[in-house]
Amino acid sequence: MAKDIQKFADMLYEAEASRVAIAPLTEMDESLDIDDAYAIQLANVDRVVKEGHVISGKKIGLTSFGIQEQLGVNEPDYGHLFEAMDCKNGECEIDKLIQAKIEGEIAFILKEDLTGGEVTADDVRKATDYVVAAFEIVDSRVADWKIKLVDTVSDNASSGRYVLGTKKVKIEDVDLPNVHMTLSKNGEVIGEGKGEAVLGDPAIAVAWLSNKLWAYGVTLKKGEVILSGAFSAAPAAKKGDEFTADFGEMGSVTAKFI
Repeated sequence: MAKDIQKFADMLYEAEASRVAIAPLTEMDESLDIDDAYAIQLANVDRVVKEGHVISGKKIGLTSFGIQEQLGVNEPDYGHLFEAMDCKNGECEIDKLIQAKIEGEIAFILKEDLTGGEVTADDVRKATDYVVAAFEIVDSRVADWKIKLVDTVSDNASSGRYVLGTKKVKIEDVDLPNVHMTLSKNGEVIGEGKGEAVLGDPAIAVAWLSNKLWAYGVTLKKGEVILSGAFSAAPAAKKGDEFTADFGEMGSVTAKFI
């Protein structure tokens, strides 16, 4: 199987570079399982790190129970974030993506490593420096978002870009499950959600991530950005669109597609 792992990793890598999506991996090889998918993801993570890219954090996907049911899974997934994905000025170059969508989330910035495989939500809260309003801009190298769990995990959990808000909030000063988000596109409200949509509490999602990663020999590290999961459905984005997610007391975040 090792040969096929590298083959599929190469296909996804080339799809991202050329911005030409490919057919689902699960259609090419029905035998691929979740461990194969993470092996494919990590093969490309290792490749881009060797090219000089720096890991800046991790993202959690499939935290909504509705989305899990839709894909026939019973747990979230994860992907890696890189410094090059950070749209520091809130501007995202849409032409460098294939089929972008946008999700309002809470980002955790860690002040301590999370390790050991038995991390709790309380451990997450203790290890968090601060939380901020954030956008995850997801993208798929699989044509028409025709993905199953193995496809999205292989494709770095459909990671694309991210935007962090500027208001740093101490985690003890906010009730994460009850944080309310309003999502606007070009000035018009198009969605809303609460923190409880993310596995009941975004801190629970980060604990799940830490424990899941431990099984693959990966650690959540001090200083990393952890995108904890979407508050609501992810609308498509196109050039000229401007999205704002207002998280109330946590402030807001804006992304412009240029």
